[in-house]
Amino acid sequence: MKKFNTLISAKLLHDSLTGNVKNMRVLDASWHLPSLQRDGRKEYVEKHIPKASFFDIDECSDKTSQFSHTVPRQSHFEDYVGNLGICNNTHVIIYDNSENGFFSAPRAWWTFKIFGHKSISLLNGGFPKWCLEGYPTSSEIPSFSKETYSASMNKTLVKSFEDIVRNIEDKEFQLVDARSSGRFYATDPEPETGAPRGHIVGSVNIPYDSIIDPETKEVKNPADLRTVFADVQIDLEKPIAASCGSGVTACCLALAGHLCGKDISVYDGSWSEWSKRSKPHQRVPGVTDNEE
Repeated sequence: MKKFNTLISAKLLHDSLTGNVKNMRVLDASWHLPSLQRDGRKEYVEKHIPKASFFDIDECSDKTSQFSHTVPRQSHFEDYVGNLGICNNTHVIIYDNSENGFFSAPRAWWTFKIFGHKSISLLNGGFPKWCLEGYPTSSEIPSFSKETYSASMNKTLVKSFEDIVRNIEDKEFQLVDARSSGRFYATDPEPETGAPRGHIVGSVNIPYDSIIDPETKEVKNPADLRTVFADVQIDLEKPIAASCGSGVTACCLALAGHLCGKDISVYDGSWSEWSKRSKPHQRVPGVTDNEE
């Protein structure tokens, strides 16, 4: 089987699907902010890439956590992807149906990555690009035999609340925030009603869609991605962690780093956790509440 790059074109995926897909699985990992009032699974059922299964980032998560779609326990991930007909040598291709084709798919890609999966690709431009180029869609839900999957988690790619707290003082890594500039600078409200606005002390803003070329709607080339980081004085030669609202779009920056040859960790709880557990002085702008 041909080895694919991290990003693949709609044409290459289409050509691959017309052949033998025994060792390949396509996953629709669409997830949308509640404010958009879109249901990723419902849209998948109505229309998706032929032979694609649905990867639910809320279902493949730690159900004991009070925060949404946090990293699943290893055994849960093994069962979940095994039930999708995926084994360790399966080539997994992931896409989503967001406006620019890159929103939640990198979260699924990152989840596979932290559990040691080697052959993972993302559809460049996502489902919108697939449709724009005129490739067929389907409403047929495929069924695959259950496979055995054995994961090995790379914990260095996941940052905890405690890691971020220590980093404020120790400055062991650079922290980038993938939310929109409006949310980062507290001019726009958070999607979660009542959540404090602002950002983590010491973090800098790289909106997740900065990795997308506005003309092609595909991911920028590595040279341009390096410029995205350099423009906010982030050094790719030094450790980096990414945050966002709930750990989804931070993975877009992890993807950008990967394409530049750099592993970027993700703060899994992100702002949804930080806004609840941090002290006022650990948030910018500071807020007046009852915390000490």
